[in-house]
Order: sequence, then structure tokens, then C-alpha cells
Amino acid sequence: MVDGKIAVTEWEEHWWPAPAKLNLMLNIVGQRPDGYHELQTVFQLIGISDWLNVVPTEDGEITLSCNSVSLATNTNLVVQAANLLKQQASASLGAKIILKKILPMGAGLGGGSSDAATTLIVLNAVWGLGYSVEELEMLGLKLGADVPVFVRGLSAWAEGIGEKMTVIDLPEKWFVVVNPPYHCSTKEVFSHNSLTRDNSAITIRDFLDGQEDNSCLPVVREISQELDAVYLQFSEFSKVYLTGTGSSMFAKCDTRQEAVLLSERLPDGWNKWVVKGVSESPLQKSLKQFFNRLNQV
Repeated sequence: MVDGKIAVTEWEEHWWPAPAKLNLMLNIVGQRPDGYHELQTVFQLIGISDWLNVVPTEDGEITLSCNSVSLATNTNLVVQAANLLKQQASASLGAKIILKKILPMGAGLGGGSSDAATTLIVLNAVWGLGYSVEELEMLGLKLGADVPVFVRGLSAWAEGIGEKMTVIDLPEKWFVVVNPPYHCSTKEVFSHNSLTRDNSAITIRDFLDGQEDNSCLPVVREISQELDAVYLQFSEFSKVYLTGTGSSMFAKCDTRQEAVLLSERLPDGWNKWVVKGVSESPLQKSLKQFFNRLNQV
């Protein structure tokens, strides 16, 4: 850092996490006139992430490269988030962004939304804009209902379409997450005739006392024989939950050892991870460490 300005090399050397989430429950309680569903859910952040490198440029251009070449397009939420923030701030600077994609697409893990949130937060710092978390959340909502929780960076109870959040203290758990090689369209699930859209609302206390159903699970199992088969096989070893509309499923464990043992019992060919639930996003910790280090130089 020179004269209060962060050198480009500092940004070039740093990679920022975009963590995944699990929906520990999902309760659909209504449908709005615009077609969006009113829901209740619990977002649990977990310790597996995509990674972004963000470097400011003076040419005003937003560029994205990615280890998955097909994702390096202007329709990627990373580019949309950067352009939205640039437009909001009337910023003249640009950014060169590299996305290292690890989280699978269409898995119910929030990868695209988390990438967008990390982009908003890091560019807010890179460009020195000074927007508050609340202001970035409102911008994020324009990109998707899941983006605000990643901007907030804390596990939360959410209502509305997912934007009305209450930070919640969750028991520390380990998870075995299975990502089957099958996809179930969110649009198809939410438009399906079998989906129950008028469940009774529950409270945070109800959830903590064990009400953990996902309204979408029966529909996903009905739509996809392949996902139903994975669910049934997984269920032979543990209670199984669906995150979002899938396709990922997970089991909860009290310790890492328990999670590892469960993972080892599952079929070798399954794409699976043993991950820890985190109460605070690793992005928030990374930002604090980054600026603390610079302030000590």
C-alpha cells in the first residue's frame, strides 16, 4: 500500500472465496401474483467455495475468464454483478476477473449467486465505493433471491422470496454432500402440479425443534427417477435432505469423523464432499485478514 492506495499487485495475488450454501429446510407457504413463491428457509454456509481473483483496470472494461470456458460470458452473474455495481456507482474503472469454478451448476448449492455476491463485495473494495452491506444486498436482490444471504455472509433464516433475513445461530455440524450427475430444473419443480404451495408457516423455534422438511423433495423425486434412486440409496445410511430444488442432497453429522465414516460407506462413484458448516462466510474473514495485513505494512 502506497499513500493509502492498494497496489495492483496486491489484488493480483489474492483469491476470494465464494462459499456454497445448504438449505436446511424449505417451506413454501404461498405464491405471489408475479409467480414468485413465498417461502421460509434456513441458509447454512458451508466450507467449500468457488474462487475469484479481481484486479482493477483503468480501461473501464469488465472481463471474465474461467477454468470452465463456457461460463466466461456476459450472461454470467459475475459479469452482471460487476456491471450492475459499475452502473450504480457511475464508476469509470474496470476489472479483470478470473473465476475458478469448483461448485457444480444446478446443484442447489448457490454457486452462481455466491459468485455474484463475492463480485459485489470485492469490487466495492477494489473500486473504493464504500457501499454498506445493506446497500449491496439490495443490489444483489436484483440479480437473484439467493444473492443477499451471501452478501450478508452469515447463516440465516429467510422469508419472502428469500430476501427477508434473520441471522440465526446454528449448531455446529458436519455435512456429507452428494451431487448426483442428474439435473432437475428449478422452473420445472416450482411449476409442477404436485408442488404444495400453501403449507402452514413455521417459526425459527419450530425449525430448531426439528421441523426440517423441504417442500420440493417429493416433487423432485417424482420428476426424476434417477434422483429418486440416489435418495433411496443414500437413505439406507442416513436421514437425507435436499438443498433447494436439488440436485444435491446431504446428511448431517455431529463430528468430522462421523461424516468421513458415512462418506466412506457411500458408493465410490458418487461425487461427494465432507464439509463443515460455518456461521460466518470465509469471504468476510478473508477481507479482514487482507486489510489487516496491508495496514501492518
